[in-house]
Amino acid sequence: MTIVAADLKKMTMVQAITDAMKTMMREDDSVLVLGEDVGVNGGVFRATDGLFEEFGEDRVIDTPLAESGIIGTSVGLAVNGYKPICEMQFFGFIYPAFNQIMTHATRMRQRSLGRYTVPMVIRAPYGAGVKAPEIHSDSVEALFTHVPGLKVVTPSNAYDAKGLLIASIEDPDPVLFIEPMRCYRTGRLEVPEEKYSIEIGRAAKVKEGSDVTIFTWGAMVQDTMKAVKKWETENSSSCEIIDLRTLYPLDKKAIQQSVEKTGRVVVVHEAPETGGVSGEIISLINDVAFFYLKAPVQKVTGFDTPVPVYSLEKDYLPSQAKIAEAIGRALQY
Repeated sequence: MTIVAADLKKMTMVQAITDAMKTMMREDDSVLVLGEDVGVNGGVFRATDGLFEEFGEDRVIDTPLAESGIIGTSVGLAVNGYKPICEMQFFGFIYPAFNQIMTHATRMRQRSLGRYTVPMVIRAPYGAGVKAPEIHSDSVEALFTHVPGLKVVTPSNAYDAKGLLIASIEDPDPVLFIEPMRCYRTGRLEVPEEKYSIEIGRAAKVKEGSDVTIFTWGAMVQDTMKAVKKWETENSSSCEIIDLRTLYPLDKKAIQQSVEKTGRVVVVHEAPETGGVSGEIISLINDVAFFYLKAPVQKVTGFDTPVPVYSLEKDYLPSQAKIAEAIGRALQY
């Protein structure tokens, strides 16, 4: 498809997410939306705004406050020909649903020897920096990258959000689609109004560089871009930034190629350090590009604590200064 200027519309990330769901619901009557307050109220972040009015209560379903019930019901719908999009109001609310995800949604294909699949999407806003109460700001994506049968996708901008969500809805297996809350309304990008998709499992090179690679995702992409811009104005080195976009499966080829090119690596994520996705990235680098490394891989992460009260959030999150320090360590080794 050739996109012309008239086909583009400037959208925030949350508007692009809404547009993706609307696009798929118009095309396919089997696509449903379920969640707490997703109907009349349009969702806590208004991501489902307008869907209830257009598609009605049979396809935009307000559920009880029961995450396990939302996922369990959606598994049943999915194996019977529907494509449910489940909204967890916040990622930290997903824990009661973990049993349904782990024991049913992700195992149905294997359990039924391929007779049934579970084409469902679980949407969940995540991440700190919006002054939310306890449990609302968790970044626990690593818990789910360890679950076989579940893809884990996270966009960092409006264009990717629409394309990745459409690809997730069309995927025959369950996809966890986590949305960085800080990015919902922090800027607008030109997004095609037509349907398009972005391949799950394909990273994006958001900045070309030659001296050090920074792997990151979600809201940390914006922070990394700002840190690198300041770093490069004060130093002669060049940084490459890779937005992984999919945390499972990782884009192994993109990771390998960039490491072989620069020889130095920084991984940035806001989740706690221990057991984080950064460890899997480093393990992969050791497997496929160890002899290209010129320095130990550097990590910039959150702390091994729950996300603190909002007055301390800025101290918890990886800062631009910490990212710059890690770049310096990698280059000066």
